[in-house]
Amino acid sequence: MSKLLIVGTVAFDAIETPFGKTDKILGGSASYISLAASQFGVKSGIVSVVGGDFPKEYLAKLNERDINTDAVEIIEDGKTFFWSGKYHNDLNSRDTLITDLNVLADFKPVVSEKFKNAEFLLLGNLHPAVQMDVINQLNSKPKLIALDTMNFWMDNALEDLMKVIAKIDVITINDEEARQLSGEYSLVKAAQKIHKMGPEYVVIKKGEHGALLFHEENVFFAPALPLEEVFDPTGAGDTFAGGFIGHLAKTEDISFENMKRAVIAGSNLASFCVEKFGTERMEDLSSDEIQKRLLQFKLLTQFEIEIN
Repeated sequence: MSKLLIVGTVAFDAIETPFGKTDKILGGSASYISLAASQFGVKSGIVSVVGGDFPKEYLAKLNERDINTDAVEIIEDGKTFFWSGKYHNDLNSRDTLITDLNVLADFKPVVSEKFKNAEFLLLGNLHPAVQMDVINQLNSKPKLIALDTMNFWMDNALEDLMKVIAKIDVITINDEEARQLSGEYSLVKAAQKIHKMGPEYVVIKKGEHGALLFHEENVFFAPALPLEEVFDPTGAGDTFAGGFIGHLAKTEDISFENMKRAVIAGSNLASFCVEKFGTERMEDLSSDEIQKRLLQFKLLTQFEIEIN
């Protein structure tokens, strides 16, 4: 049995940044999430769909890291989901050039028996109806359900999205999405409103400006590590989510104090993801590198002060 079940896209990306461009490479939310979670030695499984054009060696890359891809459906006569984007010079904004849903357009997820008792579930960025379908197929509610979504679903499937939000424990969204979902500009007020929709914990990602964790009256802020170079931001948010859920699944502790550590773990891995194109950096990442950068995070945020 896989302890962690991940639902999301396994896809092709073609990326252009000021530092270069790629042809079709491995992408998709589930790919980034699972590679990040694998750094914690957590057995995971992916529910997704690809076409017959998807290279078997990409799936083998995931399998090598104890990521089960048995529930990645292969539509032999179909084409894999493809996204292409071009980042502006500041790397904070981008233009989507191509979005071909292909086999994802008619995706009906099937959760096999080996995944139906997963202790942790991460619903990666997909149509909310697909996310709900997966929840309904489980034998019992996992110890923790986390959701990652985006403004596209707020614009086009809000009713379905609200049903999913009511079922989850943690939501991870960026600041723009939090404001849209709540109708509040203040992120504190936005988190309070979103909390009332269902999630016990609200994580608001602010890119190069870190991440906020909200739980009842408690707030925690984790900075992003200042980097000399950011090469490609694609997948950083999914990598953050994968590091976050990976830490929680490894420790089996879903207290607020441990959620803080999970936010740091996610931020740490996301800082590596942006250093190369696509999933390349996450594929060659070593535990020594992770630990050294965790120390940098600690030194960045630790200080002595007298409080009278």
